[in-house]
Amino acid sequence: MSSGSRRIKNVSISVPILYGNHAVKLAPEKRTEKTPPDHTHEWTVFLKPVQDIDLSQLIKKVTFKLHETYDTPVRAVDKPPYEVTETGWGEFEIVIKIHFHSGSELGINEKNFQIFHGLKLHPFNPKSPPRENGEVHSVLYDELVFQDPTEKVFEILTQKPVNLLPYELSDPSKRDQEFIRTDEIDELARLDVYINKVKEEIENQRNEYKDLEQEKIALLQ
Repeated sequence: MSSGSRRIKNVSISVPILYGNHAVKLAPEKRTEKTPPDHTHEWTVFLKPVQDIDLSQLIKKVTFKLHETYDTPVRAVDKPPYEVTETGWGEFEIVIKIHFHSGSELGINEKNFQIFHGLKLHPFNPKSPPRENGEVHSVLYDELVFQDPTEKVFEILTQKPVNLLPYELSDPSKRDQEFIRTDEIDELARLDVYINKVKEEIENQRNEYKDLEQEKIALLQ
C-alpha cells in the first residue's frame, strides 16, 4: 500500500459547501444577437466551499445539467469557480454533480456527489419589496462528508479548519447569500425537534400496536 493511501479508520471529515443561484433581470445592454427575445433574466448557478479551501486537488470537475432546451445542456467546469452563467425566462431543476479524481492515494470511492437545485428567478415571497434589477439569491447549505479518508485526503482537508462556519457575515447585506455558525446551530436545533417528534410518533404507534395485540388475544380466548 503506497504512502498516503492508507485509510484513517473511524474518522469523518465534513466540508461545508454552498450551492444555488443568483439572478437579475436581463439588462438591455447585455442582450446580443444570439439572446432569444423571450429571455428575461441573467443567472449564475454555482457550487463552492464555505471556507477558503482549494478542493481542486480532490475535484476533477463539477457538471451542471441545465434544461434540455439549452445548447450543450451538460456544462463541465474543471477548476474554481465552479459556476455557469446563462440567460433564460423559466425556472427549472439543475443537477449539480461533483466528480472526484481517481487514484489510490485519494481513494474516494464514494459515488459522485449529486445535488438537485431548483433555479430561482423570482423572489420566494412575491409580497417582499423588489430589489434593484430584480436581484434574487437562492443559496443553500450542504456538506461533503469523507468517511475513513486516506492519509492524503486527510492532509488536504486539514490544511485549514474546514468544518467551522464563520460567526459573522462578511457583509450585513449578504444575509441571504451566506451561512453562519448561528444558522447551523438553529438548523441542528430544528432537526432535534423533528427527530424527537418522529421518536414520539414511533412510540405512539408501538403502544397502539400493543393495545391491538392485547385486544386480538382477548377476542381469541
